[in-house]
Amino acid sequence: ISVPEMFTAAKAIASAQASMLPFVGAGIFYYIFNYIVAFVMEWVEKKFSYFR
Repeated sequence: ISVPEMFTAAKAIASAQASMLPFVGAGIFYYIFNYIVAFVMEWVEKKFSYFR
């Protein structure tokens, strides 16, 4: 799911519920997902010593 799609869905849910909680949830999901991807990519770079 791309960032615009994720936040468009959160915007639709937030307007239906009159709450900011969907935006918070989407932001937390985005942060956690990016952290996982960054951690995995760092591990792969160390494993293959690509930049040495």
